[in-house]
Amino acid sequence: MLRLIIQECLSTNHFIERLYWKDCLWQSFLFTISLAAKSKVKRRHVLYGINCSLIKRDTTSMFDKPSILYITDLYYPARNRAYYAEDLYITSHLRNDFNIAICHPLHSAPFEERVNLVVVRNSGPTIHYQEYYRAFLERMKSKAIPIYNSFDGRGDMLGKKYLLVLSKDGYPVIPTIASLDDIELLPTKENYLIKPIQGADSIGARTITKEDLVSTVLQDEIIQPFIDFEYEVSFYFIDGNFQYALYAPDKDQRWKLEEYSPTKKDMAFAELFVQWNTLTHGIQRVDACRTKTGDLLLVELEDLNPFLSLDLLDDSTRNSFIKQFKEALLKMI
Repeated sequence: MLRLIIQECLSTNHFIERLYWKDCLWQSFLFTISLAAKSKVKRRHVLYGINCSLIKRDTTSMFDKPSILYITDLYYPARNRAYYAEDLYITSHLRNDFNIAICHPLHSAPFEERVNLVVVRNSGPTIHYQEYYRAFLERMKSKAIPIYNSFDGRGDMLGKKYLLVLSKDGYPVIPTIASLDDIELLPTKENYLIKPIQGADSIGARTITKEDLVSTVLQDEIIQPFIDFEYEVSFYFIDGNFQYALYAPDKDQRWKLEEYSPTKKDMAFAELFVQWNTLTHGIQRVDACRTKTGDLLLVELEDLNPFLSLDLLDDSTRNSFIKQFKEALLKMI
């Protein structure tokens, strides 16, 4: 069975992109198989592994290290982003300090209590598995399972309602409402954007005209004015500490990013939302847009599973991020 998995990987372009995926996958194989044996789960739960006879590694000290259940969806078709590449890269750099079992978000339950720490990374939009996500959160809370990111944030991990709170409280955020009764709180624009409260990755988002807005029926959605901005910029933090910033000089290509050097004013803006958030520990990304007047407005506060675009960083910045991430995880164990 596992030999078939590696053969499938070899024939799929997903696993042949600039990263040493054999190294990345090997780290999790023996530990994943050990978990499966202890849990007596079906083979379908062993999602990402390879045949150990194909690649030789030193396993002497494998079980002397703390263990991580690393939750990610390696096959999620994110536009212009390679989830699998980023997470295989990260885990390849964590394997010297941790035993890592890589798991799909829908199949984590049998393994969660078998490890020292659960790490949620590029697990995809929860709108695709809301019932399982709610059950997952309940297990984490009721069983006091250590998890990174912590699930005490109040940004995107709880949906888009926080944008209503921030808008009402006067924070520099794109004006947001959830009822047509509050339409006077929005600036008059030719077009408006409607987003699902539980949406992510632009799923379910749609643009409507000013004329159509008054007759729109909202179903767990928010409304924002369409903002004509200069560019989008993202600020990345680990446990509240700034790591780097990236921006998209072409606003029509959101994920064609370049490194960005934030000003003191930019940093004050980003840190305002990090301080507002209640995330105890974790990676969060503050996304903003630069308006025509030069101001920044919050687009979203991604504190669940932010994509990191590590492949776009210079070596020094990327290595520093991995070092800080590793240290943050070790503090959790």
